[in-house]
Amino acid sequence: MAGEEEVELVLSECREAMEKTEENYKHALIKVRTGRASTALLDGIMVNYFDTPTPLKQLAGLSVPDPRMIVISPFDKSCLADVERAIQSANLGLTPANDGRVIRVPIPALTEDRRKDLVRQVKKIAEDHRVGVRDGRREAISLLKDLEKDGTLPKDDCRRAEKGVQDLTDEFVGRIEALTGQKEKEVLEV
Repeated sequence: MAGEEEVELVLSECREAMEKTEENYKHALIKVRTGRASTALLDGIMVNYFDTPTPLKQLAGLSVPDPRMIVISPFDKSCLADVERAIQSANLGLTPANDGRVIRVPIPALTEDRRKDLVRQVKKIAEDHRVGVRDGRREAISLLKDLEKDGTLPKDDCRRAEKGVQDLTDEFVGRIEALTGQKEKEVLEV
């Protein structure tokens, strides 16, 4: 019975690692620009606020009044120039416009070439995360083989557990593929 508990633990840890990889992939996809405005495009932008790197979301309210515009309303109007500078230096291909009260960031329409580049970028990110899922599989199978070597787990149970790990791998690779297809469709949508 101890072998079954250890197998369950290995499978549970494997599932957790793969779920974490999937969550990281979802987060990475949010940052890939589509033709529509999203406040997620500005995630990770740090503003030099009184010589302290501060996340933009802590300094301003972000809104999307229409599909091609992000509006940033700083809580402290004295940091407008700092926010504008941070957006420009983030190399997102966005040009903020400061009117003294808010910053408007128009989201330009994507060209066909830019869309293809973004699809390539999405595919690369997807492959990196598929590798992460496969790393989880490799680690879990290695643990199962160690259990088999120690005599804790019979050979047949080890093979069954390895099949369970492979099923998890197939499931999570499938999820990544589905998310990739969905994002590619968003990017290519005109």
